[in-house]
Amino acid sequence: MKFNTKTIHGGQHNTDPAYGSVMPPIYQTSTYAQSTPGGHKGFEYSRSGNPTRKALEDALASLENGQFGLAFGSGLAAIDAVLKLFKPGDEIISTNDLYGGSYRLFTKIFEDFGLKFHFVSMQDTSAIEAAINEKTKMIWVETPTNPMMNIIDIEAVAQVATKHKILLAVDNTFATPYLQQPLDLGADLVMHSVTKYLGGHSDLVMGGLIVKDKELADKLYFIQNASGAVCGPQDSFLALRGIKTLHVRMQRHCENGKAVAQFLKEHPKVDEVYWPGFEEHPNHEIAKKQMKDFGGMVSFTTKKDSLEGAVEVVEKLKVFTLAESLGGVESLAGHPASMTHASIPKEERQKTGIKDSLIRLSVGIEDADDLLADLEQALA
Repeated sequence: MKFNTKTIHGGQHNTDPAYGSVMPPIYQTSTYAQSTPGGHKGFEYSRSGNPTRKALEDALASLENGQFGLAFGSGLAAIDAVLKLFKPGDEIISTNDLYGGSYRLFTKIFEDFGLKFHFVSMQDTSAIEAAINEKTKMIWVETPTNPMMNIIDIEAVAQVATKHKILLAVDNTFATPYLQQPLDLGADLVMHSVTKYLGGHSDLVMGGLIVKDKELADKLYFIQNASGAVCGPQDSFLALRGIKTLHVRMQRHCENGKAVAQFLKEHPKVDEVYWPGFEEHPNHEIAKKQMKDFGGMVSFTTKKDSLEGAVEVVEKLKVFTLAESLGGVESLAGHPASMTHASIPKEERQKTGIKDSLIRLSVGIEDADDLLADLEQALA
């Protein structure tokens, strides 16, 4: 089955057996009748499993060419479940250009429970090799990274992980399975903030995990049920609805992202533009190899290199909305230093290029001319 068809049919039954509903119904129930103790039709309590959530989890697995999907109450809840696979003393290597919420979870929560994290530049796998020791249990990758749009070679990192017999997890939120499928490139686990492109309409908060290995899946299912950070049936229904248009939305996100990146690159008041589609991007060739297109995320700085300059631009935008998050049909603008990455100390942010003047755009699916006109008036 081709990807565009998978978004609509992948992992899903064509009709509901009860009344023939084309869309999976919303099973708004906490518990299920049993014919005898332990005798049920596959579901007993909605923390452990819910038919609507199961339909979503099967769809997620299908999109990523995995075998097992798990849905959580948020992307961070999904990451939290992954980190619970480990014990005090275990070490994890992560990219140094990391979403602020992930960094906060790693350093402010799980370091207190004895996990140790190494943040390295992953543009060159030698930095990963140098950080590996006998306590290393996992490599955590984002690509493209948030918000600097760095590209990490998943296949090359997978070779390192396989060599040292450690897990490789990839946050695939920015790219989505429409653009890249990390499991096919050697990753063991894929994480999504389903809130973003998969949901696609800024109307839910959710996370997802997809794996191929049953033993790993069973461990994660146990944690999901035992910890209970699951999503509800209404949000599961909305995510399933969003996934059905993922392929057409992503095509427009990519087209508009390219138009915005090229406009900004040529604008006299713009300094640096970060977008992996540029030939001069440090890992452009890797992006071409592992991604179908270059996505709808663009970051940039203005020549007025200051916090005040960035705030002035984002406050003037009219079509772009100044807001947290990304991946919705509407275009959003964010200021990473004070919003998504504020939890990372300033000195650490600046090491990876997250200046106070950096602006991150989530380019939506509006008419490109309107988006360019909005940027033009805000920069004027």
